[in-house]
Amino acid sequence: MRIDAHHHFWRLDRGDYTWLTPALAPIYRDYLPADLAPQLGAAGISHTVLVQAAATVAETRFLLELARENPFIAGVVGWVDFEADDAPAMIAELSRDSALVGLRPMIQDIPDTEWMLRESLEPAFEAMVDHGLVFDALVKPPHLPALRELAGRYPELSMVLDHGAKPPIASGDVSEWKRDVAALARESSLVCKLSGLVTEAGSGDPALLEDCVNHLLDCFGPTRLLWGSDWPVCELVCSYADWRAASDRLLAKLGDAERELIYSETARKTYGI
Repeated sequence: MRIDAHHHFWRLDRGDYTWLTPALAPIYRDYLPADLAPQLGAAGISHTVLVQAAATVAETRFLLELARENPFIAGVVGWVDFEADDAPAMIAELSRDSALVGLRPMIQDIPDTEWMLRESLEPAFEAMVDHGLVFDALVKPPHLPALRELAGRYPELSMVLDHGAKPPIASGDVSEWKRDVAALARESSLVCKLSGLVTEAGSGDPALLEDCVNHLLDCFGPTRLLWGSDWPVCELVCSYADWRAASDRLLAKLGDAERELIYSETARKTYGI
């Protein structure tokens, strides 16, 4: 079993993808299971984790419906308004669907880098713990100190760092990112997705990604890394097949068992697949 631990589907006529505009021309169209299935087959991927791309519960219900209709979707990471009074009740309701494996507030779009530490969010985090859900942290480098504190507050909450916290590869200055990622890995049990890096680099060239990938390997090791395509967002830069091929090159120095952890076992353990 090989697992793509991070991809999206969307249908433009739903109207809740506010970030997805015609300016993103390469991906400004519908992306649905029939579009992904051939690429999974070519890449040897048997199961996936489908991740929210809109800040609405309606989209989460849409994704759960797709999971019921497509057996290759092994789990859904959805969205709930963590600040709503009814957040714990909504989390309880959605978690009745066994396809829901986690939740992801779109923290990268929230100006307050310490938003996740607000007292008003505690009932939502506690409800996630109660229902055994994974917290996917969609953050950028400035959020890492707060995420480290959050992980300390909720050691029983399974957490995943999306896209390696989006290192600023294109700028060439990743020193602060390296420092804060290392501290986060050292001081928590959080796991990290090897995904989304091509978008930050603006290129699928393994040579441009190698430094950051090696740092993530050093910090988390294969037991705490899981591979994801971030498809179709990756198509802003490269194809699904290109990122898979680049990943194989970047991980070529590892043994078969270590690569199997990143491509399968860590995702299975993290999301209960």
